[in-house]
Amino acid sequence: MNQPINSPFRYAGGKFYARNLILKHIPPHSHYVEPFAGGSSIFFAKQKVKNNWLNDIDEALINTYLTIRDRPEQLINYLAGEQATKERHTYYKNEFIPQNKLEAAARWFYLNRTSYSGIMKPQNCYWGYGDKYSMRPENWPRNIRRTSEKLQNVQLTCWDFAEVIKTVPDDAFLFIDPPYFNADQDKFYTHSFCRNDHYRLSEILKEHKDRIKFLITYDNSPEVRELYEWAMEMHDKEWNYTINRTDDQKKGEKKTESFKGERYKGKEVFILNYSSIDLIPQEPIQLSFIF
Repeated sequence: MNQPINSPFRYAGGKFYARNLILKHIPPHSHYVEPFAGGSSIFFAKQKVKNNWLNDIDEALINTYLTIRDRPEQLINYLAGEQATKERHTYYKNEFIPQNKLEAAARWFYLNRTSYSGIMKPQNCYWGYGDKYSMRPENWPRNIRRTSEKLQNVQLTCWDFAEVIKTVPDDAFLFIDPPYFNADQDKFYTHSFCRNDHYRLSEILKEHKDRIKFLITYDNSPEVRELYEWAMEMHDKEWNYTINRTDDQKKGEKKTESFKGERYKGKEVFILNYSSIDLIPQEPIQLSFIF
């Protein structure tokens, strides 16, 4: 499969709504790498190239990717008959103890698909499913199969980002989506990313800037701009998005069928170490907004 598809996961801080903006800035390449894969919205939205590499420090996430890639039917069979209910969410979150990698992937997948914004950190992993805006369990098999097809021959690793950047071949293109510099990202992710990690990222990219191409998406802050003052281009970007609340975290507030969700504006900076002037514009992708 080489057609654009949605990420198989809900992912806090993912780039679902910014995909078309990001794709416009991606240069031609034959080796594609994401050191901070997360939900991998950009990989799934773009055309696969000859070599593709997704990496993330979250072992549970990578195990789920590996299971979907290599054992899709076993995962589908394990989840067969599951219902999206608050009781099952509580069971998988608090009671279920996986005995093997398949069960660990099933647990992760179930919780991700039914938790608010796909937040997997246990302290903030709350029930967040709604039939109108969430992918229903009967559609999970199709999701898993098409994801498995696109992940074929894709390298999947669980390395520190610096090792990935050191290892990528010359002329590789890296899409880099680290945790925000000034956000309280510990609320969302199971692995913390401290200030020193941001400095390490800048230093390793500067060291390798002449042999690779990269696009970084970051919070648009003075600290980030100073950290990457050596980069070739910086683009201030904004995009509109809506969060349809599918959970029951807002007590006492009933939602009607006409409820449209809360409108937000994404504001980030795109940092490039190459010129984007002569890039060939890509056709905008149109994908489902069901999460």
